[in-house]
This record gives sequence, C-alpha cells and structure tokens, in this order.
Amino acid sequence: MKTEKAVLYTDGASRGNPGPAAIGAVIKDGQGRVLACISKRIGRTTNNQAEYRAVIAALEEAVRLGAARVEIKSDSELVVEQINGRYRVKHPGLKPLYRQVKELQSSFQSCTIASIPRRQNREADGLCNAALDAAVD
Repeated sequence: MKTEKAVLYTDGASRGNPGPAAIGAVIKDGQGRVLACISKRIGRTTNNQAEYRAVIAALEEAVRLGAARVEIKSDSELVVEQINGRYRVKHPGLKPLYRQVKELQSSFQSCTIASIPRRQNREADGLCNAALDAAVD
C-alpha cells in the first residue's frame, strides 16, 4: 500500500530512568485514517532513548508503507528540538539514535517533526502505556 502523506504520532516511556520501557506510535494518512499502530516493549532504557526509538519505529513503518512525505508529531521537546537542530545531541546514548533518525528522514521526499502537547498525543501514549502495562502482567 502506497500513501503520499503519512502523519506519525510517536511516544516512548520508561518506568524509572532507566527502567522498563516501551514505544507507541500511530501512523495516519493525509485524511486521518489509521494505517498502522505500534505498541511494544523495548527492554530497559531511558525515557529519551525510548522517545527516539518510537520515532525510529514509526519512520521504518512509514518506509514500509511507501510514504513519500512524512510529518512526525511528538510530545518530547528534547527529541523534536534535537532532530530539528536547535538543541545539540550531547548524551552518548542518544547520538546513534539521532543518526538513525536522520538517515531514515532521507528516505522521504520531505520529513518534518513538530512538538505537540501531550493531550494531542493520547493515542500513541495509550499504545505505549499498554505495552508497559503488559510487561507487568
């Protein structure tokens, strides 16, 4: 299935920092129809690493879906500002994740990332928390 535009809502979280972590993402087409959802545990990591890994997983799914243009929406100010080049990536654990995002971004005709309030990211947040909760069961 090819889609011209994909909007990626991403969230990552850890319980403890570092601690058990998970990612969630919702990929929608330009009309707001859900194309894919991601909800999975990723082991033990920091919150910021989980946020990056959610973006990476969503971008990889957008590549599989054949998206030409991508908009990433995240409630992580740090990740958004680093990817947009306004904050430096200082933490050694984030540098390879940052490079992976930049490489994936080049797969698309256009790829932007913007910060959104947490209340606008409820679907991705819910998928992330569902994966974390499943780890406890």
